[in-house]
Amino acid sequence: MNKLPAFLPAAAPSTWLGVMGGGQLGRMFAHAAQAMGYKVAVLEPAADCPAGQVAEQLINAAYDDVQALAALSQQCVAVTTEFENVPADSMALLAEHAFVAPSSACVSIAQDRLAEKRFFVDCADVSGVMPAPHQLIASAADIDAIPDHLLPGILKTVRMGYDGKGQARVASRAEVRAAFDAVKGVPCLLEKMLPLAYEVSVLSARGEDGEAVVYPIAENVHRDGILFTTTVPGPHVSAARASQAQDAARAIIGRLGYVGVLCIEFFVLEDGSLVVNEMAPRPHNSGHYTMDACVTSQFAQQVRAMARLPLGDVRQHSPAVMLNILGDVWFADGSDAAVEPAWDQILELPGACLHLYGKEEARRGRKMGHITFVAPTLPQAQAQLQAACAILGIAA
Repeated sequence: MNKLPAFLPAAAPSTWLGVMGGGQLGRMFAHAAQAMGYKVAVLEPAADCPAGQVAEQLINAAYDDVQALAALSQQCVAVTTEFENVPADSMALLAEHAFVAPSSACVSIAQDRLAEKRFFVDCADVSGVMPAPHQLIASAADIDAIPDHLLPGILKTVRMGYDGKGQARVASRAEVRAAFDAVKGVPCLLEKMLPLAYEVSVLSARGEDGEAVVYPIAENVHRDGILFTTTVPGPHVSAARASQAQDAARAIIGRLGYVGVLCIEFFVLEDGSLVVNEMAPRPHNSGHYTMDACVTSQFAQQVRAMARLPLGDVRQHSPAVMLNILGDVWFADGSDAAVEPAWDQILELPGACLHLYGKEEARRGRKMGHITFVAPTLPQAQAQLQAACAILGIAA
């Protein structure tokens, strides 16, 4: 594959990179891009957004606003996205005037659970892994036709939904009908519930020239459908399982022809087998540890890939545990009034790296920041996590 020229940072005229979406992932992308000498433009409908607070330019418009998309693509040499539900048509429109990574085709697959599952099945010949058994539920007839072996399962809306939203556990056809009615009959996917031992995520990146890198395996713990902690190296992950997951990620990102950072979640079952769950066409919550524990963060990697620069070193220099900070900790005393957590006590802990996302209003369940604990050994990092949970009033 011929390598196209890189979009090198320059002072005059400035080299601009664009991002669709103004959330915390866009904010951290902007910080990484600015550290490498770029200026950043953000397209986001919300006026007060985390990325807009730090970017050089905020284009305050809807994601499908044609004039705003034209302005972004004319300003920027390359554009990326910070979340998967940006309209794929908008990414295609941007690609008429700027380099877009990931492509609209890749984003389109990742934002549709049915298309994603079909891709994983088609890719199994090179990845060696399959998704959970599943079936489309788009009508009452589909519910009647559910084979017995798919129950109990999890009903998920085909589009939208994240952090456990748009999902329901179902044990019978009657419960499927109730859950299907609750989402007003939008197309859903029924996935068989499998005997899960633990979940891992594999963060990978691929350049426009086909070069690909894979980060160390992260082991994740969720609470109420939202990521709670990420531990790297994963305490339960064997070398053989890590190698299998990394090889599968390389095969998947290559088959996609993907450019950028891609996170793929896998289930490790009780019998040790690996099942591919879903992918996110962007940096991922479980990859935040790379900001403090790896040579190249996932956000710097995103910048490198979209600017056609050589990909960075993915070595992890310190064991790490990442704790997601939700708005709940502002209400740890049980009152309705938000109280700022004791960040000074957190920062007294050795190896604690605090990242807050610039969101003024704390709400229960809202992602407000994260803390990564790095240490010479994993038990030391885990001990600091326990200490931080005690300070923040979080059940460890």
